[in-house]
Amino acid sequence: MTDAVIQVDRLSKRYRLGGRRGSYRTLRDSLAGLAKGSWLRRGERAGTFWALRDISFELRSGQVLGLIGANGAGKSTLLKILSRITEPTEGRAVLHGRVGSLLEVGTGFHGELSGRENIFLNGAILGMRRAEIARQFDRIVSFAEVESFVDTPVKHYSSGMYLRLAFAVAAHLEPEILLVDEVLAVGDAAFQKRCLGKIGEVAQEGRTVIFVSHNLSAVERLCDQALLLDHGRISFQGPTADAIERYLQNGPGAEGMLAEAARRPGRGRVRFTRVRVLCDGRPAVHLTSGSRVELLFDYHVEDTAEPVRGMRIRVAWTNLLGDTLFVCMSDTSGAPLELTGPSGTIRIAIPDLPLHQGTYRIQAWLKSGRELEDQVVDAVELTVAGGDFFGRGVALPADSGPFLVRHSVEVLAREDVTCP
Repeated sequence: MTDAVIQVDRLSKRYRLGGRRGSYRTLRDSLAGLAKGSWLRRGERAGTFWALRDISFELRSGQVLGLIGANGAGKSTLLKILSRITEPTEGRAVLHGRVGSLLEVGTGFHGELSGRENIFLNGAILGMRRAEIARQFDRIVSFAEVESFVDTPVKHYSSGMYLRLAFAVAAHLEPEILLVDEVLAVGDAAFQKRCLGKIGEVAQEGRTVIFVSHNLSAVERLCDQALLLDHGRISFQGPTADAIERYLQNGPGAEGMLAEAARRPGRGRVRFTRVRVLCDGRPAVHLTSGSRVELLFDYHVEDTAEPVRGMRIRVAWTNLLGDTLFVCMSDTSGAPLELTGPSGTIRIAIPDLPLHQGTYRIQAWLKSGRELEDQVVDAVELTVAGGDFFGRGVALPADSGPFLVRHSVEVLAREDVTCP
């Protein structure tokens, strides 16, 4: 007899691509089918897509499982099946206990009802008694910071208020199982921090959590186990650090085509066309602290008659608020650049990435003397996972600030202390 709270056995989900699922057909559908003939009907029957394939795992009380993988890997589909929003095509999922889920902003909320009414409605859906909901009501409202609007219809809420209340309801109404999708990315930094802290509290209380996020640092902080999905299948299941490492090694590369050059600032004799990122020699959008990072900026020269001399590049790393953390410039690393046409690549290498876990963005400027040639804002977004930066097997806590600085600590005898 197993004591698992969640049992998933060979779960698969297939979707139909195109075509109508129901038997009802309009006159327009019938005429279109006659015009297109049997070829379309055969295509509709064959047009299927397996979002999940043979997924199996178990979770016990108090476990926090992270679901990671690229977009389209099947993470949200799995949570929708566990939340009973959709049915599996094959296999089964057995959940023991009340399930609270936050899959989209305001899932289950009725826009015409007030915040107060939606709290009680969601609690009733979870099977809670009114007295139980009332006991948690003040905590929910305080966490969501909607005290002044609790009796206002939620259709008038901003997206931030909607999200705060939705998460507060899902986390505080004491579900035995909490399912959280990527929606936390919508909130501001302070709210995200509180949410992550609340998820940790829920797990410490002995409840089970499945957490989906592209923020690998949050997954690493919260989850003791992780499941890596790849095209609907489990490619790895085990300790979170190992799952993240596997994802970073085999994940998608950072390669962005920079479109609409004509709309960007600058006179445009030279334009950026693409940016690529390498982490320890591999294409990646997920980096690790202390790794060697290379930024490759492809460019195009408008007039190829002669080289463009005296070029300068400036690349800024910013946080999600747009604050500049540090800058890489050709001015400080050597002579001005000489760019030959029609195209080429500028490489900026950082031998030892000093950033702590978090999400960062890249901005780039290209100048000829004092004249701006091109400027790209938010060229690429990168996630940094906390690695063993100091080589001591110790990871700094998440609230240690954005930078990692090599340093030494020692105890000196009194006679060894000298002051200038």
